Amino acid sequence: LAAAVPRQRGLLCSQNYPLYIRSVPTENELKFHYTVHTSLDVVDEKISAMGKALVDQRELYLGLLYPTEDYKVYGYVTNSKVKFVMVVDSSNTALRDNEIRSMFRKLHNSYTDIMCNPFYNPGDKIHSRAFDTMVNSMMMQVC
Repeated sequence: LAAAVPRQRGLLCSQNYPLYIRSVPTENELKFHYTVHTSLDVVDEKISAMGKALVDQRELYLGLLYPTEDYKVYGYVTNSKVKFVMVVDSSNTALRDNEIRSMFRKLHNSYTDIMCNPFYNPGDKIHSRAFDTMVNSMMMQVC
């Protein structure tokens, strides 16, 4: 995904199991799965630290969850407690916070479209060409 590439986007449901994970490139994919799952603890900490202030919000951009040597991990939570996690190369200085927020909103809107599909069972893994296309276009946009 010459600045740097968003390495992975993980969409996780409120029970903390993955509904959709996309990784580019696919090498070291297991490492990225681990990164996404370990970031859930940080997401939960941030949510509990903010407390009741979150009750009335429709969506919640958590910002940078934590940086590592190679990656930055960002988080976003919807009002229905669906968690989005994005792992980006640390070397990518072109991506600003408002661009990350915008990418999360696009993911959230596409996820909402999937949830409105009467043939989708909530909690099932996401298998949608339209969602894949949107994620791929976002990844290419960052190049």
